[in-house]
Amino acid sequence: MAAEEPVTSPDQHKPTPRRLWRIGGVAVIIVLLLMLFGNNEVNTGAPWLIGTATVIALLLIGDAVLKRNGLRD
Repeated sequence: MAAEEPVTSPDQHKPTPRRLWRIGGVAVIIVLLLMLFGNNEVNTGAPWLIGTATVIALLLIGDAVLKRNGLRD
């Protein structure tokens, strides 16, 4: 069976479109921030939710800046 499959290099595989990654990132940020408005009175998880959403936002902004400057495909 393995002898019949074509040998391909990683650069021949079709990459996932960046637009889908950006939409997914924004969706995750929105969901994380909406979780702040749950029925929790203590809010001990709020810093983690805000921090995670901030990190994802910074990664998306960094990716957009690199793409705009021509340093990323």
